[in-house]
Amino acid sequence: MTYPVHLALGPLVLPVHLLLEVLAYTIGYRFYQHLRARTTDQISDEHRLWIFVGCAAGALLGSRVLGLLEHPELLLHPPGGWLYYFTNKTIVGGLLGGLVGVELTKKHLGVRTSSGDLMVFPVILGMCIGRLGCHFSGLEDGTFGTATSLPWAIDFGDGVPRHPTNLYEIGWLLLLGAALWLAERRRPLPDGWRFRFFMIGYLVFRLLVEFIKPTPAPSGWGLTAIQWACVAGLGYYGWLFGRKEYRPTKVTE
Repeated sequence: MTYPVHLALGPLVLPVHLLLEVLAYTIGYRFYQHLRARTTDQISDEHRLWIFVGCAAGALLGSRVLGLLEHPELLLHPPGGWLYYFTNKTIVGGLLGGLVGVELTKKHLGVRTSSGDLMVFPVILGMCIGRLGCHFSGLEDGTFGTATSLPWAIDFGDGVPRHPTNLYEIGWLLLLGAALWLAERRRPLPDGWRFRFFMIGYLVFRLLVEFIKPTPAPSGWGLTAIQWACVAGLGYYGWLFGRKEYRPTKVTE
């Protein structure tokens, strides 16, 4: 396979990454609609709509800000001009920013029940499809890993065998989703805890996998911006677990 992968339709050449990103949003949302139709949702349609708006706004802002902080040395002299400020994005920033947006929206609406539990499996599915697109984009996407001699290393086009970290992420997400599904078959989790465990599992993975990515930590930071965001997110969930007992009706993710 030659990276990046493109799909040729006659004279039209489309990047597979873009197509899979569109599919990720589309299929993920359709899966969410399917699950909601089969679930007794305690949140009204109107409140769900506003929660989606808050989530989208927070995710957009969070993904852009954290993406820019990955390379703070470029902020004053952005490569390619001002468009640079709108092209960088990261899933960790999107998830944490979306979390903040949802919680602020729910506080304003007075919604106390979980809104995130219903989104976990659609988000996992969408992220897997999106990361497959990242893999097919090769070096252009920047989600590849460092050089390695492991037998499953992949050459993304520069002659250097690398960790396929985007495939690692897909594997981890599938394991995380399967673990949550199996756990809930044995005993239903309290309200909001499915989302908690998803976020903790993903943040732990990203904290660790960033060590085998070529993005260096800014001087004096110790960790990359994404890793610090993961630490902050894990600290928040640690605070939640320490603050509240196992009381299903009190969790508000």
